[in-house]
Amino acid sequence: MSFDGVVVKSVVFELYNLLNNGRIEKVHQPEKDELILSIRSNNANYKLLISASSSNPRVYVTEEAKSNPMTPPMFCMLLRKHIQGGKIIDIYQSSMDRVLYFDIQSLDELGILATKTLIVEIMGKHSNIILIDKYSGKIIDSIKRVPASLSSIRQVLPGLQYIEPPLQDKLLPNDITKDIFIKLIKNSERGMAVYKVLYSNIIGLSPLLAREICHRANLDGSFIVSQLDTNMIEDLYASFNNLYVSIYNNIFSPTIVKNKEGHEIIAFSTVDILQYGDLPKVHYKSINQLLENYYMTRDKLDRSKHKASDLRKSVSIKLDRALNKLAKQKEELLEAEKRETFKIFGDLLTANLHKIAKKQSEITLENYYTEELEKVSITLDPRLSPIQNAQKYYKKYNKLKNAYDLVSQQIVNTQEEVDYLENVLMSLENCTELREIEEIREELVSEGYVKRSSIKGKRKEKVDSSVPHHFISSDGYDIFIGKNNKQNDYLTLKLANKDDIWMHTKNIPGSHVIIKKKDNLVPQNTIVEAAKLAAYHSKAKLSSNVPVDYTERKNVKKPSGSKPGMVIYDFYNTVYVTPEKELINKLNKIQ
Repeated sequence: MSFDGVVVKSVVFELYNLLNNGRIEKVHQPEKDELILSIRSNNANYKLLISASSSNPRVYVTEEAKSNPMTPPMFCMLLRKHIQGGKIIDIYQSSMDRVLYFDIQSLDELGILATKTLIVEIMGKHSNIILIDKYSGKIIDSIKRVPASLSSIRQVLPGLQYIEPPLQDKLLPNDITKDIFIKLIKNSERGMAVYKVLYSNIIGLSPLLAREICHRANLDGSFIVSQLDTNMIEDLYASFNNLYVSIYNNIFSPTIVKNKEGHEIIAFSTVDILQYGDLPKVHYKSINQLLENYYMTRDKLDRSKHKASDLRKSVSIKLDRALNKLAKQKEELLEAEKRETFKIFGDLLTANLHKIAKKQSEITLENYYTEELEKVSITLDPRLSPIQNAQKYYKKYNKLKNAYDLVSQQIVNTQEEVDYLENVLMSLENCTELREIEEIREELVSEGYVKRSSIKGKRKEKVDSSVPHHFISSDGYDIFIGKNNKQNDYLTLKLANKDDIWMHTKNIPGSHVIIKKKDNLVPQNTIVEAAKLAAYHSKAKLSSNVPVDYTERKNVKKPSGSKPGMVIYDFYNTVYVTPEKELINKLNKIQ
């Protein structure tokens, strides 16, 4: 997917009609590479989002509310000085390239009317937002400065002359006649894919639109130049020409294409996309609406993935530490289990004090605790008396006995911590929304695993609470599934009635599942469906024959002081199921 030159043209067309002659009332910089311009135009208020993000560069009018830093960055302060209060007198694109220009008229420090140009370059990792003086062409500043150490070809620094990004010897679409087009195709490498020839030689054309031109000419995307005959080339030109006639006449049909399930966006453009056949499509009235929908979804997904990744890393480190601690504690327990040997040594020495000579370092005695009265050798400290040697072994015994009791409890606590952290990791793997991740972060903060963010200078963004999954079984029963430990506790301890069915994968990290009863009995089919959902929302989602325990809610207890999501249960049955993703698509999902 690409914010290509054709998308830029449609954005410029809409922005010109919407914002030209508008006044910039406020300038904000919510992110290091992102601006929000508040503009009053045609008796309405608009927020223009301009991003030079290396992963998601974009420009469109938005309704999204973003938090701003308490102290504005330097570039934001500079823009407030030069363009806040200014009037937008032109919005345009150069050469069908991915560059937008906003000419802004405002009074300078001397009260003289001056024109500045805010330039937005949509160039992937090289994207930038640059303010220049319109008439001198000199750079005032940019959101990303580019010194010679970063680029020997084109520097972007205050005081330098602004130079447009190089066009890479590509052709302008409106300069391409039929003869030029045919010559372009025939002179290309014979083994090159036709769509690559198009986007490699025409300004502003993305691979997506190049494939669309081929598709509309009834050419497969894998066609190479050597396979084309004269008629095919002419059909290809007709397809190209028809598309660009619409584009240059500002006839657009903003379209998003989704995957078969309709959950994921796989392509978007400002023209109707026909190459994906019967895949679901969404048409928009404006390119701004399309871009806001697409980038808000993508931005939230990217932020969610980033935050989830950071949390996973932190939790994984703590889980490794807990596992190492558990291994050491188990070793200590094995050592403590030797305590009975030291008690026997003490008893044998006490019973045979008369046989121990002074300064003796070892003695062999009959072990009367065994039927065969086996001989046992006992090491002695020659510096100690016989009774002191016996007392030394009793002391070792008592120390290990206390250690055994202590380590046994420590193992229980550490195992609970391991189970808890594994469950948190599983929940993070299944997160799809930012609010779900924030809830897990808050839980980890309250449990002392993660420090509360102390980053100053930015207002905390308010995030709504997430809600559990809610399915309806094929028998019509409500099934609820927790997305995190907070929700697990809510479902089990608050939502569920005492006679409702509670489910969880046996000895496997996973979500709590509740089946709401309608009458005394829940159909076995609903039990199996809910068990499959429980298995799917667990660490065993890719396994088969997964054991899932189920019981009435009244048989589930939360021990005092236990961690979120941790419960104990009894009087349960077990069903073995294989998780099915298809079941999720089949069942009616409420939330």
